[in-house]
Amino acid sequence: MIIGIPKEIKAHEYRVGLTPQGTKTLVKAGHQVIVQTGAGNGVSFSDNDYQQAGANIANSAESVFTQADMIIKVKEPQPKECKLLNKNQVLFTYLHLAADPKQAELLLASGATCIAYETITDGSGHLPLLQPMSEIAGRMSVQSGAHHLEKTQGGSGVLLSGATGVEAAQVLVLGGGVVGMNAAKVALGMGAQVTILNRSLSKRLEDFQQIYGSQLTVDLSSQATIEQRLKTADLVVGAALVTGASAPKLITRDMLKLIKKGSVLVDVSIDQGGCFETSKVTTHDKPTYVVDGIIHYCVGNMPGAVAQTATLALTNATLPYIRKLASQGYKKAMQEDINLLNGLNIFQGKVTHHAVAESLGYQYSSITF
Repeated sequence: MIIGIPKEIKAHEYRVGLTPQGTKTLVKAGHQVIVQTGAGNGVSFSDNDYQQAGANIANSAESVFTQADMIIKVKEPQPKECKLLNKNQVLFTYLHLAADPKQAELLLASGATCIAYETITDGSGHLPLLQPMSEIAGRMSVQSGAHHLEKTQGGSGVLLSGATGVEAAQVLVLGGGVVGMNAAKVALGMGAQVTILNRSLSKRLEDFQQIYGSQLTVDLSSQATIEQRLKTADLVVGAALVTGASAPKLITRDMLKLIKKGSVLVDVSIDQGGCFETSKVTTHDKPTYVVDGIIHYCVGNMPGAVAQTATLALTNATLPYIRKLASQGYKKAMQEDINLLNGLNIFQGKVTHHAVAESLGYQYSSITF
């Protein structure tokens, strides 16, 4: 199979879809890899690194898309990339279609087979290709939130750890999944008082609470509980996820009046539409805006800021799936692996994932190979 790696063109996206080491693995397996020139520059992978791994270098995205049977990316294709796809190609990347009707429209028109990293499952129902970026985004949410709490950034001037004789900051994490747990770990490590609100109290959360004792509170999520906790929160991390669907709105505009001025909301769910009613996508160029005195941080590609770590982690997760798709062909690979089939969002102009179809108002189409 011919596998194409275009350069990412989303604003401040420095990651690349495949490392040179991953390239070498695919070439050794008998596949051809075409990499757009400069695709790895943001993570210090040169064209020569890819050539040494056996890749061919293309001078343009158009050249990559024209030649490749399967396109491997990191972020969702931008409009001009969607228009380069055709019905004979497989696109394998993060899509997050529920919050992006325009992208869905363009991908449906392309006729391409579009497989989303974020809806592939494993035998336990987890999301193995979402997990590495969720870990990173969760950890970054607190790092970024702490920075924007600084007075010089427009925040309230609160230090997460507090100081001798001064209470630590209050961090509220909405969601106890991969993002939420990683956000909590970093906040706890920085000395904050942390509360995790989740729809259920799993043994994993109970064990987590035992480790940190009084520094951590775990409670059931409800509107009443969220409203109560917002009154004391200095930093709120939105970490709600419904696989493939739009994120639930956990904080309404009216609830902002409960929050102290200068506090920070970090919406990690923004790729799926955001879990705060007042959320709108921002970029690393201008990551925040203020609503009713509350700072909102809603960067849509947070891990892009730590591109080297993120690229290595992503290739570690995606490479086995890329090899399977390339070696078996997408039809056989999905026929033999229901978890991979769960990643199929769009096929031959039809929406093939229940939650995506429901979120966008399309008819769901069941596909069997």
